[in-house]
Amino acid sequence: MKRLWLICAYAWLLAGCSMSRSLPVEPLMESDPARFVIVTLRNESAPSIPRAGSTVRGYEPPPSYSLAPATRASAKAVATAHGLREIAAWPIGLLGIHCIVYELPPDADRDTTIDRLRRDSRVESAQPYQSFTTLTGDSVPAAAVSDPYRPLQRNLDMMDVAGAHAWSRGEGVRVAVIDTGVDASHPDLAGRVIKQENFVDGSANSRDRHGTAVAGIIAAVENNSQGIVGVAPAARVHAMRACWPAPRDEAGAVCSTLTLAKALAAAVEARIDIVNLSLTGPADPLLTRLVEVGLRRGVVFVGATPANSGGSVFPTGIPGVIGVDSAGAKASADSVLFAPGSEVLTLIPNGRYDFLSGSSLAAASVSGGIALLLSRDRNLRADNARELLARSSRKVATAQGEAASVNLCAALAALIHQPACKE
Repeated sequence: MKRLWLICAYAWLLAGCSMSRSLPVEPLMESDPARFVIVTLRNESAPSIPRAGSTVRGYEPPPSYSLAPATRASAKAVATAHGLREIAAWPIGLLGIHCIVYELPPDADRDTTIDRLRRDSRVESAQPYQSFTTLTGDSVPAAAVSDPYRPLQRNLDMMDVAGAHAWSRGEGVRVAVIDTGVDASHPDLAGRVIKQENFVDGSANSRDRHGTAVAGIIAAVENNSQGIVGVAPAARVHAMRACWPAPRDEAGAVCSTLTLAKALAAAVEARIDIVNLSLTGPADPLLTRLVEVGLRRGVVFVGATPANSGGSVFPTGIPGVIGVDSAGAKASADSVLFAPGSEVLTLIPNGRYDFLSGSSLAAASVSGGIALLLSRDRNLRADNARELLARSSRKVATAQGEAASVNLCAALAALIHQPACKE
């Protein structure tokens, strides 16, 4: 029965490759991700695509699927030569390439197949199809308190967000939350989520826990007589669903190379100011290339730092990406910033609130903090923002003892040459 279900899912994938809707990729990850590889072919002569995962005529596919005839022929020839089966394909205009997810033949060794593919002159790149996870820990039930909950947001006090709001609330800044779905109907996100895209299965209104929590940290509505306050309550959120809830782990989520690549391409094409990546996984060549294009275009990328990462991870292992860990954690690199990430009160779906922990939340705090800075200086670059936040960090009390944390009021004061904030 499971095999039949997977065959049906794959058939849907093959039928939908030329559609503008995103592809459902959970069947790939749930079956056996080691049975798949990602191959890219040069496609520089293909017509441009308005955004990742779209076509020029909505759901009606263009006759050529925006592929040069030579690219289409190469895709078939590569599959035949290496005994592969095409599962999904999509163009990335930013890189001038066409990406294909191939299934390996039975009993084939993935590393050996990738090595052969890399020696094939028709292949631009070949890599494993990989899995990524979010970095939020188990929740602690919220105390039964009346509205508003701002007094419970000790994380904001640790970063002196109230002081920072005297100068900026993130006005005019767009933040992409590449994560699970966001519950845009939550009362504390009313009017803050200005666009939602689903790169996992194309469905609408996916109200997932992790993405909602991250969006709440960044941009929960201010002064609405209920709930909490976001770090940058005037920032605008683009919710880009590239992950889905992890089985048997309500707080966690899973993503893939395919879904993250689509979301990253869309974010860069949309000229987003800040991309929040509260997730981690192995170093990934395709995703690295997309982030590097974004960095060259002035996009600020903020990533959650996993414990004992060793540096060779996505996204924080990419030079230029701002890595963030929870205040009190042991730094894995000198460039890592710290922000509150322990028992942080935030949003969860269906109008509710909860305390969550993890570097996912710390990264979201820094994304919100950079939105405050960008709102005052639109020319601020990622390296300048990171340096400013590092220099203005202060010692705060945490469960692990005194530890460094970004201080957003101090960072803003330094940026706009104002007197120092009150200690």
